[in-house]
Amino acid sequence: MSLIGGIFGNNKQKIKGTVVLMRKNVLDINSILNPTNVIDSALDFAGSLLDAATAFATSISIQLISSTKADGQGKGKVGTATKLRGQISLPTLGAREEAYDVNIEWDSDFGIPGAFYIKNFMTNEFYLKSFTLEDIPNHGTIHFVCNSWVYNNTKYKTPRIFFANNTYLPGDTPAPLVKYREDELKVVRGDGTGERQEYDRIYDYDVYNDLGNPDKSDAYARPVLGGSVLPYPRRGRTGRGKTRKDPASEKPSDFVYLPRDEAFGHLKSSDFLAYALKSVSQDVLPVLTDAFDGNILSLEFDSFAEVHKLYDGGVTLPTSFLSKYAPIPIVKEIFRSDGEQFLKYPPPKVMQVDKSAWMTDAEFARETIAGVNPNVIKILKEFPPRSKLDTQAFGDHTSIITKEHLEPQLGGLTVEQAIENNKLFILDHHDYLIPYLRKINSSTTQTYATRTIFFLKDDGTLTPLAIELSKPHGQGDEFGPLSEVYVPQYEGVEAYIWLLAKAYVVVNDSCYHQIVSHWLSTHAVVEPFVIATNRQLSVVHPVYKLLFPHYRDTMNINSLARKSLVNADGIIEKTFLWGRYSLEMSAVIYKDWSFVDQALPNDLVKRGVAVKDPSAPHGVKLLIEDYPYASDGLEIWDAIKSWVEEYVAFYYKSDEALQKDPELQAWWKELVQVGHGDLKDKAWWPKMQTRGELVEVSTTLIWISSALHAAVNFGQYPYGGLILNRPTISRRFMPEKGSAAYDALAKNPEKEFLRTITAKKETLIDLTVIEILSRHASDEFYLGERDGGDFWTSDAGPLEAFKRFGKKLAEIEQKLVQKNNDETLRNRTGPAKMPYTLLFPSSEEGLTFRGIPNSISI
Repeated sequence: MSLIGGIFGNNKQKIKGTVVLMRKNVLDINSILNPTNVIDSALDFAGSLLDAATAFATSISIQLISSTKADGQGKGKVGTATKLRGQISLPTLGAREEAYDVNIEWDSDFGIPGAFYIKNFMTNEFYLKSFTLEDIPNHGTIHFVCNSWVYNNTKYKTPRIFFANNTYLPGDTPAPLVKYREDELKVVRGDGTGERQEYDRIYDYDVYNDLGNPDKSDAYARPVLGGSVLPYPRRGRTGRGKTRKDPASEKPSDFVYLPRDEAFGHLKSSDFLAYALKSVSQDVLPVLTDAFDGNILSLEFDSFAEVHKLYDGGVTLPTSFLSKYAPIPIVKEIFRSDGEQFLKYPPPKVMQVDKSAWMTDAEFARETIAGVNPNVIKILKEFPPRSKLDTQAFGDHTSIITKEHLEPQLGGLTVEQAIENNKLFILDHHDYLIPYLRKINSSTTQTYATRTIFFLKDDGTLTPLAIELSKPHGQGDEFGPLSEVYVPQYEGVEAYIWLLAKAYVVVNDSCYHQIVSHWLSTHAVVEPFVIATNRQLSVVHPVYKLLFPHYRDTMNINSLARKSLVNADGIIEKTFLWGRYSLEMSAVIYKDWSFVDQALPNDLVKRGVAVKDPSAPHGVKLLIEDYPYASDGLEIWDAIKSWVEEYVAFYYKSDEALQKDPELQAWWKELVQVGHGDLKDKAWWPKMQTRGELVEVSTTLIWISSALHAAVNFGQYPYGGLILNRPTISRRFMPEKGSAAYDALAKNPEKEFLRTITAKKETLIDLTVIEILSRHASDEFYLGERDGGDFWTSDAGPLEAFKRFGKKLAEIEQKLVQKNNDETLRNRTGPAKMPYTLLFPSSEEGLTFRGIPNSISI
């Protein structure tokens, strides 16, 4: 009897199917690192010597599921299992992709396929890219975009199911597919118990209880983030066991569960970049530590010229020393190390034209609006600046900056007039730091809370007027701070005192940037959206399809960060001033986070750098007109919003339709009450009752995942690769007049400056990491692009709207190029002569200082 039978009756005809997949070994990092050693593991399970392609094909079967004809239970009819036939060649195949054909018997009683089951009878998993059915009578071609790992059939309680690329609100789902749609969501939600396995596809929530390792020693214990004391966004649950010493903390392990399709599994360098990050902590750190401990490398830089040498000669180590270590292929690949040259760094953009531009007040000020942390500066509306700290616990923290400090530099204006004319701005790194400053200063670091006041000049540029440095009072916090105010000086030792004052500000800004602007406000806050979307929105839901591209690789990079970057004694704690308090401080700052304020226009208005103005092009008027991050960002924001408006209007014809969408309402409820549950009672959460709210929420989420992350991430090495420009640690207090430290500064200012900021070892680690983080992978998808081309939906309206979105982004890019050529816009290039390109939508691979990927993928 034929394999095909049963429900197909006798009006049988063959329909042709094509499966595109990639075998596991192709995506294995080891094969990328060392292609000559690849062992084809696809047939490992039996040590089979059969012809590989044929054996592979006959180990996979497909069953069609009807979207128009139901069985006795009201579910779509299921066809009989058909095995793949043989390998075929297709002109559209990407690198390492393979295509197989399958001939499926079909008759009119079966109706139109809307889904299919696939079973894998091999030991190893494969990556299923797509399935296409051709020449369905009266219907034509049906596309299934899959992009998923398929494990051996025994790993699943129910067979893996994939749906055709049609898009349906729950109420519009063809009746025979409704149960399949609901059941698949139940599978992905899991039951919240047990330790997750590699092959699982379950999305669930947990607190950040995996940052420390108390069993190793008390020094590695870290508080749990998430809950009423230290609120935090939720991460993906792994279900690992708890530590011996602390039953609230999760036990570290080499394998960290991720829902399988969240793991890097692409063609090329996203794997490279991820493994390079791992390699820094596992391979590079031990080599550097030994080299410094054994006096092979000097512990300090002695001059700015020595720092510059990093980009000419790199870090060289004797071959005899290096031979003790196994080769580090990933380092060789990324850092072009060669012979004795262990690490080599490309010159960061900030020093490519002028190595000393970083020292100028103009560049220092410009980087607050066109640097790597351009969304913290605020308008100054009260003078002197006040504190919101509890005066009983911390004393009076009102600023001691006076009018006498500022008015000589205000071009004839009084402070009151400057405030009235929106001319004064503040970079305030004071209140959040004070409660932790005594702890931070009790280790090898010594630093200050800072307030910096800037003046907006008539030429549109900013200039610093005064810096206040505050440290805890020797007798106790309740006595208030000990503060000093510094104003610009350009001659003798006082010029270096002013340079040091700016360095203390930048250290604070670097820490806030990395841990709050970057980690917390993009990586961490998006993860609950990834989880809620997968748990509550079917893959055929229009909002799932809208948001899905903006989640690519985010859970994976976050998991990697918790293992190597933001963990106890990880790279961030080692190389940034906040040290062991880094993530704890980000949790304190999260208490005041608001999703609504992440929308760019709302953020600008809240910081007072823009005012609402319905007649202005983007509905807001910038008070610093030449504000590269804000002006470019508003162009991108509007393009995203227009696309989202068109998309939402296509699927929801009324607010009532949205209110009655059970998946959408469950998604939003879970996101607010669980994913960001520590803030669930905040009044600012949208209620998700109107299409306008859905548009605003989706636009904000896409903005955070794409443009905001690009703005705070891909400038890290171009600006921070020169440690002189963006130091991350300060190790000494400001020298006082008459002291030995002051005399030493007068004698050898560069050496003393370098003894104050990040030391050499920490600099090399920091540079190594931020160079990786600032790179684009070769298989990146940028804003306006999608994986799978035009097949992500079968609806022509959204496909056309998406093309218009891509075209609009290309037009914006041309406009931004012209802005950079406009010499009257002085903040766009500044003294460093580095045009602001971080919000150009497109990019090549590598370290480009431009490009907006769809998602937080590095």
